[in-house]
Amino acid sequence: MEPRLQRRVQRYGWDLAAAVYEPLWQAQLAPAQAGLLACAGLSPGERVLDVACGTGVITLDAAARVSPGGDVVGVDLSGRMVQAAQQRAAQARCSNVRFERMDAECLELPDHSFDVAMCALGLMYVPNPDRALLEMRRILRERGRIILAVWGERSRCGWAELFPIIDAEVTSEVCPLFFRLGRGDTLADTCCNAGFNVTARSRITATLNYSNDNQACDAAFIGGPVALAWSRLDDDARRRARARYLDAIQKWRHLDRTYRIPGEFVIVAASVGSGASH
Repeated sequence: MEPRLQRRVQRYGWDLAAAVYEPLWQAQLAPAQAGLLACAGLSPGERVLDVACGTGVITLDAAARVSPGGDVVGVDLSGRMVQAAQQRAAQARCSNVRFERMDAECLELPDHSFDVAMCALGLMYVPNPDRALLEMRRILRERGRIILAVWGERSRCGWAELFPIIDAEVTSEVCPLFFRLGRGDTLADTCCNAGFNVTARSRITATLNYSNDNQACDAAFIGGPVALAWSRLDDDARRRARARYLDAIQKWRHLDRTYRIPGEFVIVAASVGSGASH
């Protein structure tokens, strides 16, 4: 997919998903988010950038961890995600955080102005992840660090058939390289290529729990990366896609009609300057 088109698909797709994203995905993504924050080891007084911050769930958590004296900036390509994050911060009366709409590949932020950059499950959507990593390296201070989480191996993510199901109904691929960064050591290698020294890497297995067919389908089709494509399908296409997806996840449906679908996340930490990989 042409990069400019991919950015538009992501921007407006996540605008559509913003209102339902948290109830459908927050619990499912919690293991990856908790793992990323634990790996970050944030300390009071640090300045943090959260790239692809979504509705600000881990941004506000990070803000609490760097207080007093520190602050967090959350950026996202989706304007509606940014608005939701701003509302969350206002409700929490969190004063050391701010949010802006911004492209991960072109961060409108000064050089060497942050101690930490983190990106939780956002790098898979960026047309050029290498450029995004170079931008994050640019805004980091000497010995600054980066912590990234992406979805893992395609074969270990039970919902992965979602993409070819949608691709069969639209004229261009949706998230064509979604699982590339989760393969083997690809994420760590990509960080090294951007000039980082990898200091930690791990894989986390998780289970995505859904109470019924509707919740599983809503999470897949309206709460995530294919939301824009789904919004443009007619009723017949939606019925076909829904039936194919339920068939694909049928093996994880239990007698009580709930779903427990396997998933995997990859987390990598790296630093600017000296560091050792392990």
